[in-house]
Amino acid sequence: MTAILAFLLAIGVLVTFHELGHYVAARCCGVKVLRFSIGFGKPLFTVKRGETEWAICPIPLGGYVKMLDEREGVVAPEDWPRAFNRQPVGKRMVIVVAGPLMNLLLAVLFYWAVIGNGLTLYRPLVGTVVPDSPAAIAGFQPGDRILAVAGSPVAHWNDISLALLDRSSSADEPLTVRVETTAGQRLDRVVKAAPEADGHANGQIGIVPVRYSLTLGMVEQGGAADKVGLRTGDTLLSANGRKLQSWAEWVAMVHNSPGKEITLVFLRGGERRQLTLRPDSMESPTGFVGRIGAAPTGDAAWLEGLRYEVHPTVAEAGWMALQKTWSNSVLSLRMFGRMLIGQASWDNLSGPITIASVAGQTARQGLDAYLEFLALISVSIGILNLLPIPILDGGHLMYYTAELIKGSPVSERAQLLGQRIGFALLASLMAFALLNDISRLFGG
Repeated sequence: MTAILAFLLAIGVLVTFHELGHYVAARCCGVKVLRFSIGFGKPLFTVKRGETEWAICPIPLGGYVKMLDEREGVVAPEDWPRAFNRQPVGKRMVIVVAGPLMNLLLAVLFYWAVIGNGLTLYRPLVGTVVPDSPAAIAGFQPGDRILAVAGSPVAHWNDISLALLDRSSSADEPLTVRVETTAGQRLDRVVKAAPEADGHANGQIGIVPVRYSLTLGMVEQGGAADKVGLRTGDTLLSANGRKLQSWAEWVAMVHNSPGKEITLVFLRGGERRQLTLRPDSMESPTGFVGRIGAAPTGDAAWLEGLRYEVHPTVAEAGWMALQKTWSNSVLSLRMFGRMLIGQASWDNLSGPITIASVAGQTARQGLDAYLEFLALISVSIGILNLLPIPILDGGHLMYYTAELIKGSPVSERAQLLGQRIGFALLASLMAFALLNDISRLFGG
């Protein structure tokens, strides 16, 4: 229920502001607006205010602003000056682009509110290197301070995440990460595997800021650890006679021991105990690996040392919000472009089910998390609508640009053909996103 309500609120707010952009621009340009609708289908609720009918419809996947237009019905001669189709091409372009721009402005406002409330950031120190990951192969070590990713300087983990995500589809060239080791040496670590390879999707290369302790924080019921009697709170000491130094070392040993016995010494309530553990054998892209069904607790002291607070002024928060909106807009365009040319997986595409799920998760986390989610979706809606696909705002801008160049409108036949192509493309895009959602939902 939380996910559904959070999703409906998000769509309602974002669609309303998008259409409000069109509405305000149309009124400013002297165009008569007949209907302002949130949702599609037969109206559930309508109210007439002045010349405009305001409606709420049952299908919450968009909305529209219906303007006076001779292509959609007979217009009285006295209303010709207020018909959309009779406006100069410049005014029509302003009205069309106002919707996506309103979404981008809304994203700035949401980010501004979140940043102005203060930020919790994490220093760019590597806490854990995932065994057998591209980062592990490249030689990353716990304690490395990340200085730059692909030549772009980083100040905190948010910068690292964005930089890695931006490079997540550059499979043809290695990724160079500048680090400072715990000994103070500055060097380049080169990730030769593509960031999306070996299961490290969305730019993840196998480094995280969290450092894990050797104390178990979760034991999966029915897993190998549960079957031999390991419990939450147990602290691992040694395996096969070798003292364990880190959780990553233990994970590597388990991964390399599918079906093989491991003699484990651990601490429970101050008492040393010993048992023999046989990891389950699980198939992976690189062969069979071991798995015991247990997870560690985080090293609270390490994480506290990484965390710091930033409280910018109102002006600084506004500037940071603009920068974040711009960077996310550029990233969205790049990712979509890479998907089109086959450099990025279409599995990155999400539909309404995933969006509703994330809406619910962020709503439960608090207002700041939910506002950041709204800002990100608002950027996505703005950028998507600016793409040169007929039936979208960007498609209309494409027609009007052609009109400016050739000095006359694009023929109705060409526009009709474009609309059919655009509808087919958009329907395919939505269908693929929905299939991805269903696949994620059922673990496919």
